[in-house]
Order: sequence, then C-alpha cells, then structure tokens
Amino acid sequence: MHKKTDTLLVIVALVALWQVLHWIVGSVALTSPADTLARAVELLGSATFWPHVAETGVALLYSLLMAVFGGLTIGIALGINRLAGEVAEPILVSLYSLPKITLYPVILLAFGLGLSAKVAFGTIHGIIPVIIFTMNAVRTIPPVMLRSARVMRLSPPQLVSTIILPAALPELVSGLRVGFSLTLLGVLIGEMFASQRGLGYLVMNAIGGHDVRTMMAVVLILATTAVLISAGLLHIDRRMHRRAS
Repeated sequence: MHKKTDTLLVIVALVALWQVLHWIVGSVALTSPADTLARAVELLGSATFWPHVAETGVALLYSLLMAVFGGLTIGIALGINRLAGEVAEPILVSLYSLPKITLYPVILLAFGLGLSAKVAFGTIHGIIPVIIFTMNAVRTIPPVMLRSARVMRLSPPQLVSTIILPAALPELVSGLRVGFSLTLLGVLIGEMFASQRGLGYLVMNAIGGHDVRTMMAVVLILATTAVLISAGLLHIDRRMHRRAS
C-alpha cells in the first residue's frame, strides 16, 4: 500500500514539475501535460501511427532475442571458464562505457539502411549487460554443484539446463531488465538517424518540423510503455531474488 502511495506521489510531482516548466518556457519549447496527453490519444487513434509502432516493435523484438540469447551464450561460457571471464570482464566494461553512437557509421556501412541496422544497433546496446549479469551469475553458483555435475558426467547441455540456468535465473532476469531498456534505447537511436519508419523516426521528424506537440506525445507513449514493462520485469526480478534467498 505504501509503495503504491509513493508511486502515485512521484507521478503527481513529475506532472506538477512538467506543468511548471511549461508555464516557464511556453508551448514553443514544451507542451503542457494535458495537451501532450490529448495529442497522444489522437496518435493512438490514428491508422498511420500503428505501422510505426509495428516497425519499432519488430526491431525491438529481434534485437532483444539476439541480445538475450547471445548474451546468455557468451556469459555462460565466460562464467564457466573463470580465466577467460576475468580477462574479458574489464574489456566488456570498457565497451559498455563506450558511447555507442560512435559505432553507428560502422553499423551503417556493414548493414546499410533499414531494419538490419536498427536491430544491430539495438543488439550492441543490450548484449553487454546480459553478458556481464550472466557471467557473474554463473560465478556465484556453489562449486559443489559444478563438481556434482562432473561426477554425474552431465553433458554441457544438461549442465546448462539442470544446474546453471536454474541457479542463475534471478541474475539473468536482472540482466534482461537492464538489457531491455538499453536495447529499446538503441533501436530508437537507430531509427532517429537512418530510418523512414518507426517511433524514433517520428520523434526526429517532429523535431525537424518543430512539431513539439507530436514530439512530446510520442515520447510520452514511449516512456509510459517502457516504464510499465520495466516495472513488470522489476517485479519479477524481486520475486526471483526473494525466492532464491
């Protein structure tokens, strides 16, 4: 009950701050919450809006699948091989801190314009957190469980499915939660710079036409969707950690 009240208070405070900023800078720079919400409702009821949603959704889905499965595979391999993991971890952290936008010219040269570039850009944003969380999750597995697996002569697929994944699942969910947010960010940035469709393209198009109302409405829809999905993943994450403790 207290958490719901706190959440409601935070939302009210953010909306109030938004309204105050609107009064200060005016509609030329920032539309009001009510006007932005009205425009968002218009967009959601427009047939031309949903193809952009579908474009972003498809790119996000492909990016997430590649980031999650690629991150799990690499993270498990590095977690099992501790020497390789210790060598790779500082490299991964350095790559994680690198501004990904600097790689965008390389992505364009390699994949061209369109869906492939957006998927690649989204994947490189999300895969490293999944690798790091997975690798650290595998490291925390009690050694006795791994020794038992060797005694029972489990094959690598059996080791992963019966011991590693169940034991590391809470941390894997944490990695998925962080990876989702960054993958979405990567897809949107990709759409902003080299795309003719998608929600990121709509934002850039609105900025170019100084359509603040549409820009704010699309950002509101994106932010609301991302917060709801992240809140759901956070709820699952907390339940997993409570169950594991």
